[in-house]
Amino acid sequence: MPFQFPLKISTTEMHTGGQPIRVVENGIPELQGATLLEKISFMKNNLDEYRKLLMGEPRGHYEMFGAIIVSPDIESCDFACIFIHNEGYATMCGDAVISLMRYAMKKGLVKNVTLPETRVNIQCPCGPVTAYVTYDGQSTGAVRFQSVPCFVFQTDLTLEVPSYGQITVDIVYGGAFYAIVSAGQYCLDIRESKVSDLRAAADATTDILRKQLELSHPETEGVSFVYGTILTDGNDDYSEEITDTMCVYAEKQVDRSPCGSGTSSRIALQYFKNKVKVNQSRTFRGPSGDVFTAKVVKEVNCGKYRAVVTEVKGHGYFCGNSTFTLEENDVTGRGFLLQ
Repeated sequence: MPFQFPLKISTTEMHTGGQPIRVVENGIPELQGATLLEKISFMKNNLDEYRKLLMGEPRGHYEMFGAIIVSPDIESCDFACIFIHNEGYATMCGDAVISLMRYAMKKGLVKNVTLPETRVNIQCPCGPVTAYVTYDGQSTGAVRFQSVPCFVFQTDLTLEVPSYGQITVDIVYGGAFYAIVSAGQYCLDIRESKVSDLRAAADATTDILRKQLELSHPETEGVSFVYGTILTDGNDDYSEEITDTMCVYAEKQVDRSPCGSGTSSRIALQYFKNKVKVNQSRTFRGPSGDVFTAKVVKEVNCGKYRAVVTEVKGHGYFCGNSTFTLEENDVTGRGFLLQ
């Protein structure tokens, strides 16, 4: 479907831990479909040019991330959300959830507002997520969200990664499937090495996994693919010390924050490797230097897998508002990406 002119799209700009979150408010044609997954499919097949326009340059950049709020098809949810990035569509984004909770409160999207904390139910592509935002009657603050069931798909999987040799990873689901691996296996340092080097190592790992690993989720459709690779400092034993992390997802996109769903995956893996116990909190630091705290709340089942519900806490912030236009004869302005 071609663009509808005159084109004018309004957004609210936010960030969580330095990760940009562009909340699309209006200007995109109505998404057809009775369910959230049908709406995502409709956008992929008919309106993907709008994603490219908003994520790509000159309005966005290679690392841009966005969210489109739509009506939920789960009655208990306050709203539903489509997550967009440089490559396409995400099944989960904890970073966006954290910022969106403050946005939803500001825009009156929440059904039942309470003090000193308001519960918000958001329908994500991976399933319903419950979040809690602090609220004093005038302003909102920190947000914590509880994940969909997280589980370990495979541990100690050894791969031959081109240019790096044998690398051993764990495959974990935390709303998306990730490979988790210490940066030290690539002879890199999570804090000292260049971002470009860390990105290349993670991407090479994701690439080989996408070619070789067959994934399946026992309950949720549309999530069975390797979303990215999470590099860590290897500090997995329980400690009050900060542990560093970098998530490289989609098409070599580097999360500036510790990554919400990635943090869910890391704390779940630590739990199943007997490194942490229920309600033991750890602090995770992302490339921007900002931190999330996370803990395992309870153990549950997800199909045949032992799983856990995790809780991740962080802060989202408002950055401004944008109005984007496009002239009909502007071909370059329809969106492009440079690394």
